[in-house]
Amino acid sequence: MEGRAAHAAGGPGNAPLVGRRDALQRIDRALDAVEGGYGLVALVGEPGAGKTRLLNELADGATARKLPFVAGRAAEFEQEMPFGAVVDALDDRLEEHSLDLPPGALRLLGTVFPALADLSGDPPAASPESRVARYQLHRTVRHLLEALAEPSGLVLILDDLHWADDATIELLDHLVRHPPRARVLLAVAYRPAQASPRLAALVDAAGPQGARVAVEPLTQSEVREFLGPDVGRARCEALFKASGGNPFYLEALARMAGGTAPASGAGLDRHWEKGVANLTEVPPAVRAALQVELSALPPKALLMAQGAAVAADVFEPALASVAAEMDQNAALTALDVLTGHDVVRAAPGGRFRFRHPLVRHVAYASTAAGWRIAAHSRVSERLAELGAPAAVRAHHVVRSARFGDAGAIRTLLEAARAVAQQAPATAAYWLQAALDLMPDAAADAYPDRVELLVELAQVQAVSGHAEEGRETARTLLGLLPTDDTVRRARTVHMCAIMERQLGRIHEARALVLDELRRSTDRQTPEAVLLRIRLVADRIQRIDTRGSHAILETIPGSAPGWGPGLTAAVAAMRPMVAYGRGEVAEAIERAQTADRLFSAASDNDFADCLDCFAWLVFAESFLGMYDEALRHAERLVSITRTTGQTFVLGYMLSGQSRILAQMGRLEEAAAVADEATAVGRDLRSKEVLAYGLIQQCLTASWMGDHERALRAGDEAVANDTGSGEWWTHMAHVARAIAVINEGRLEEGATALIAACGDGTLGLDFSTLVICAEALASVRAAQEDGADAANWADIAEAIADPLLTGDAGLARLTRAHALRSADPAASAAVAAEAADRLTKAGRRPEAGRAELAAGLAHAAAGDRTRARDRLRAAAEVFESCGMKGLLAQVVREQRRLGVRVPSPGTPARGAKGRKDLPFGLSPREHEIALLVAEGNSNQQIAERLYLSVRTVETHLSRVFGKIGVSSRVGVATAMNRSE
Repeated sequence: MEGRAAHAAGGPGNAPLVGRRDALQRIDRALDAVEGGYGLVALVGEPGAGKTRLLNELADGATARKLPFVAGRAAEFEQEMPFGAVVDALDDRLEEHSLDLPPGALRLLGTVFPALADLSGDPPAASPESRVARYQLHRTVRHLLEALAEPSGLVLILDDLHWADDATIELLDHLVRHPPRARVLLAVAYRPAQASPRLAALVDAAGPQGARVAVEPLTQSEVREFLGPDVGRARCEALFKASGGNPFYLEALARMAGGTAPASGAGLDRHWEKGVANLTEVPPAVRAALQVELSALPPKALLMAQGAAVAADVFEPALASVAAEMDQNAALTALDVLTGHDVVRAAPGGRFRFRHPLVRHVAYASTAAGWRIAAHSRVSERLAELGAPAAVRAHHVVRSARFGDAGAIRTLLEAARAVAQQAPATAAYWLQAALDLMPDAAADAYPDRVELLVELAQVQAVSGHAEEGRETARTLLGLLPTDDTVRRARTVHMCAIMERQLGRIHEARALVLDELRRSTDRQTPEAVLLRIRLVADRIQRIDTRGSHAILETIPGSAPGWGPGLTAAVAAMRPMVAYGRGEVAEAIERAQTADRLFSAASDNDFADCLDCFAWLVFAESFLGMYDEALRHAERLVSITRTTGQTFVLGYMLSGQSRILAQMGRLEEAAAVADEATAVGRDLRSKEVLAYGLIQQCLTASWMGDHERALRAGDEAVANDTGSGEWWTHMAHVARAIAVINEGRLEEGATALIAACGDGTLGLDFSTLVICAEALASVRAAQEDGADAANWADIAEAIADPLLTGDAGLARLTRAHALRSADPAASAAVAAEAADRLTKAGRRPEAGRAELAAGLAHAAAGDRTRARDRLRAAAEVFESCGMKGLLAQVVREQRRLGVRVPSPGTPARGAKGRKDLPFGLSPREHEIALLVAEGNSNQQIAERLYLSVRTVETHLSRVFGKIGVSSRVGVATAMNRSE
């Protein structure tokens, strides 16, 4: 070894850091910013560039600031392990930390973190009762970080994320988009060439809270400083050229005896060179240097290094000795040699890890293929003896199982089913491995190949790998005989949904039609299942003629139909009738569907669950909000219980739309966030756009214009050009957000383009909403003639049977009358407010009250203006519509009304003057119940609220009190009493 590299061999952290001034400054700024809340810093650089060393400096900086930190890393040979880096970072901390989280949250976290597994209780992870959307797990981990950050903050360090599994990246994406409400810094490192697009986009998604730090090679002068004064200038230049300024490469080359790397293959075993040949990003000289370093070890030490490389990224000596077939004493003696040569380094908990992943790679590659298989088998058997769960053993089983090994197949299936809900990509990997081990003509000792393929296709679909799921489904179709019509129909139905989510709408339709051509009886349950799939496709395009034609040939029921299929057919009819303008028939059809849906059990809907999304949307268009919400909530529950999360996004979007129309905007926003998260997890532009549309509209009415426009822009960017309802709706949502932000002309132009002549594929209800928005813009621009034109259009479209649409049409007319006849405008707006209130559309009723107040003021009737504005303020405050509430307050002040700023309790207000921390009465009530030890579920039941509403209020309580845990709330409330 040469210069300072020789000193570095004594252990980590001995060599002083060279260069990196800019990177260290940015790290310091990120640590300082933690005082203000959440932040993200990403260190990005090539292998060996020094990312890990900079993360160590970040950890030292956190310690100096008395900020607790936890650290973990993903591993090259365990890339399929769910949440590997996060578990590595947090699991030890969870063993030591008492968590004040509800039992349900601990149960859910116990499916991921071994330290909490004993607390998880029943039901077990793979049971239907425990199946939840990944979004719920992500949200629970966010709450976990908030709890761990109390009271001093937390730095979560995750290294080598280019090797992280899909579930980890999904979790990080959620944390970036929904940051913990606490002093949390997330510090990550990865190689850019190996990073997934979603990982690489984390910093951009974090916005101003994110920082990307490029870890560049050392300059030639820095290399000279790194090597020290004992190394001559010519040698420094040679090493700089050979290493490219990469610190790890430089160190590896400097460790070589004599300071020169051998030529490729010189004096080395051929299987070593072949084993590291795939390290293409590493210069050949460096690969050779690492090989020489390990080959120079004593034989026992090399064997122990090879066993450790097989055992785990962070390994226990006992398990490494099993892999190496060494007795305990010999293994520990060899471990001393490895630490002395700085091949491995001590890790917490009596474990060890290699000094760098590249060293582990070379140690693993130095083994012969047969020895490697046997070593993994020994580790798997030892873990089984210790009672390790299948998900822990699966990694080694995959690498050691023999073809036809029934025991290995069972282990892989058990592991896959245990992680399917939280990490479906890993489940798919293990299911595929199990299938690969099965003989084609499997005996009774093996599972049913067809059923496994169905299971595989489903987890591939929900993991965002619909392309692979589609291929699996097509493989399954090739295996199923033509007379197995039931399973073929189910497979085609599932495959068609995946084709749609991939944007292949025509292929999905062709697949269904091709299967129907094989059917001799179009009224069998399996044939009807496919036919209503065609109806759903036509509904998306608002093709009422085509969808009606198909439905006309399908009876209300037939022999062999179950209650679920009967209800599914009925569920399609209201939307088709509504699209044809037959509102009375649509309402009657919806009532029939409601009765059938309510009478059927959850299990009856297994094959046709997606059809009921159209019942929810039809009911929302028809103003049947209570029925729609009841159906949406049940559908979401069934979707989660059955694991069909590939249709969950549609259900959640419908639920969010209903909640928003009813004025429950905070709940609508939370559901829209989950719908968007589901779309991202599925990697489906269509499903993502459904969620983004609701996210955009809800945020806009809540006054969060920046968030609304960001969601609207992304929704429009996902427009595939299919011309379906959701593609037009994306443009409508963004245009409305632009109008609400105050860019009236730009928004109006965009909205007119989105609506076209009214035949572009939008529903009647949305068209009335657009006409009202445009009339409002023209009235504000004092263009009464054009406002009147939009009022005419709204009145022509709105059906008198739909109280909400009729009320909105009257509001449109009130806008048109404002400048010419303000008194008449006020009267019409008041009428609109009454109708909209009766319809349950509270946000729009509030806007009608505001319009009436403005018109009364323009007519000189200040008393009525004040009354109407007060009514509008009450609606906007209760719905959380901050932007419009602020507008009302301004108008009230113009009329001489003394009102506090929005969000500030009135001085002397009844029930508020003595409440601590500025809590509202409802927040105070919930805080007291938390202090009494009630869970969110218990509070929801006691106050007749949804759990999500309780969570929303509780997050405000945290902010006002200045704490981030329930313990903090209880402590503060007890002190204030």
